[in-house]
Amino acid sequence: MKSQKFQVVALGLAAALGALAQSAAPTKVGVIQIQGAIVGTKDGQVAAKALEDRFSPRRRELEKRQAEIRSLQEQLQKGGNTMAQAAKDDLVRQIDGKTKAFNRDAEDAQAELEQEQQKMLGDLGQKMMVVIDKYAKDNGFAVILDVSNPQTPVLYASNTVDITKDIIDLYDKNAPTMPAATKPIAPGTPAPKPVTPPITKKP
Repeated sequence: MKSQKFQVVALGLAAALGALAQSAAPTKVGVIQIQGAIVGTKDGQVAAKALEDRFSPRRRELEKRQAEIRSLQEQLQKGGNTMAQAAKDDLVRQIDGKTKAFNRDAEDAQAELEQEQQKMLGDLGQKMMVVIDKYAKDNGFAVILDVSNPQTPVLYASNTVDITKDIIDLYDKNAPTMPAATKPIAPGTPAPKPVTPPITKKP
């Protein structure tokens, strides 16, 4: 009789411990490179490729103008003292005008590119958050930190708690099938840098 009572108590205790374990608050901590996760997905690659295709003609045109300004600057430097002052002044005016126009257009292109990149990251980020939320709940994570954000106060994180690849795989598994880009293209590709106009001294 005592043995039977002991078995009943033991079974009851095991059931109680099992219920407690299931209802216990999650304690795991994970880290993720959120931008890398977004761009690493098939949706992210397609969006980044589309953005690159959209802005590449504009970038090539700016690079062509940049090369033209550099050519004029070299012409001015090589002319030195042998070039007539009138011709030198005209060349300086050309360089100055082209440089100002180039810098203005390059800044506009860079601002527009960054705006479109942020929009892309924002749109895909909302979908990514749904995946992260499900992953965290299913795997008992209490906290997931974005270590790609420089404002996140993480000094060290083991690779074993990095869930970036798991999130990419889970996102792609649940997202509609889309044609992947030929290769991942990270956002942040800069437009040509502004050109510094030459400084010349008039005699």
